[in-house]
Amino acid sequence: MSSSVPDGPSPARRSVLRGSLAASAALTLGGAVAAAPALALSGRPRAAWGVQTGDVTASSGLVWVRSDRPARMIVETSSSESFRRTHRHVGPLLGTGSDFTGTTALRGLPAGEQIHYRVTLADPDDPRRTGEPVVGTFRTAPARPRDGVRFLWSGDIAGQGWGINPDIGGFRAYEEMRRLNPDFFLCSGDTIYADGPVQPSVTLPDGRIWRNVTTPEKSKVAETLAEYRGNFRYNLLDHNVRAFNAQVPTVVQWDDHEVRNNWYPGQILDDARYTEKDVDVLAARASRAFAEYFPVSTLHARGGGVEGRMHRVVRYGPLLDVFVLDMRSYRNANSPGRQADDTTGILGAEQLAWLKRELSRSRAVWKVLAADMPLGLVVPDGAANIEAIAQGDPGAPLGRELQIAELLRFVKHRRITGTLWLTADVHHTSAQHYAPERAAFKDFAPFWEFVSGPLAAGGFPANALDGTFGPERVFVRAPERANLSPMESPQYFGEVDIDGGSGELTVRLRAEGGTVLFSKVLQPGRVGQ
Repeated sequence: MSSSVPDGPSPARRSVLRGSLAASAALTLGGAVAAAPALALSGRPRAAWGVQTGDVTASSGLVWVRSDRPARMIVETSSSESFRRTHRHVGPLLGTGSDFTGTTALRGLPAGEQIHYRVTLADPDDPRRTGEPVVGTFRTAPARPRDGVRFLWSGDIAGQGWGINPDIGGFRAYEEMRRLNPDFFLCSGDTIYADGPVQPSVTLPDGRIWRNVTTPEKSKVAETLAEYRGNFRYNLLDHNVRAFNAQVPTVVQWDDHEVRNNWYPGQILDDARYTEKDVDVLAARASRAFAEYFPVSTLHARGGGVEGRMHRVVRYGPLLDVFVLDMRSYRNANSPGRQADDTTGILGAEQLAWLKRELSRSRAVWKVLAADMPLGLVVPDGAANIEAIAQGDPGAPLGRELQIAELLRFVKHRRITGTLWLTADVHHTSAQHYAPERAAFKDFAPFWEFVSGPLAAGGFPANALDGTFGPERVFVRAPERANLSPMESPQYFGEVDIDGGSGELTVRLRAEGGTVLFSKVLQPGRVGQ
């Protein structure tokens, strides 16, 4: 178990998908789940793992696919579902070097419009031999504020031994999110649990049996590149995930479980499950697989490694910039967090400088800081060390808190308006308001932090708060005991709705089953709230 654990929209917002998209979402895997597609090399290339899009802006986006053999990726886009008129984009050659995955960049797209696309895989030796096209859709970011923006966020997928359960319909929350038809989905990390094998069955405390779909790569901790790749493929076995990916673009980041629980650069493992003890080696393999299996604008998997970085700004029109943070790759070692001087912190000096620069340049009404870990919740790593930022001392900033204090001070003194923090990681949902009058450190403007998740993992009790930045827990919903299965505790995701007329931003914390647990309206143009 990880100590970091761990009302729908108007149909007019986006056309309802029918026909070819619904058919392609099921693909040939059928049902709730199925075993991995057979890699038979006869016939034509197949894209049985579906399609997905990522980092969509007003004029661009990325399309992803995986083939079952070497193939050329070809993407056609159209403004209509009938594909009467199309633009053709020739993508990369998919081969063993990328596990037959590939991403094609789409540029010059019209703003604020529904884009329909279909991906065709062609035999590289005979371009006339093509597979069945797989279709998807997404909406580009608006060019005008009046169009508004609505997106969802969550994280923590297939964790704590709770994998794809065909008895409950697989990862059901994905279908619920798809029906809400958001502009995009912010996946806040722990996209896989590479350190969390799943067993064929688990007996719950009440005697019920939880059944998992299993694969060889998901039956042990991931160490090799092939095993990390298999963990990313595992989630795509779920028909809810594939249907969601074909309709909703994603802005994705990582946290610890893409590699190993609570990891940090330079760590040497004392864990008998691993033959490879050097976390830097594991992280390099995991980051390559991540770059192969997600369309991320700043990551490129090439020649045995990954070029680029995870942190980036996704500019979603005049109302919204999403600042995707990487709280994993640049952090210092986990410790009790009592250092009086800490320039590395959780972001690293270079990423902090980047974040300050990009925040000061942003002209968006709202600036979402997409964090893979919470700020004021105490997340332990063992008996003495701290995994996140807060270390339980409510006094002046120490350790990684020093870097956050520097950032909050910068936001206040530069009068940067419209900032809010979104995160997952702790496997419950809550809303925290931070204010200097309650804090030991006072040189910052008030702000909100909203937590959601898990999306398909175990539920955990609420973490303690640290008073350094004056958090008040305005709302929380969490189980009373650790690692409740999705059959025992609802899964959680959040919704952010920015009104195009007033600029107001509404956050809704949702539970699986359609319940809105908590709602908060924030006003635009303010330093703090």
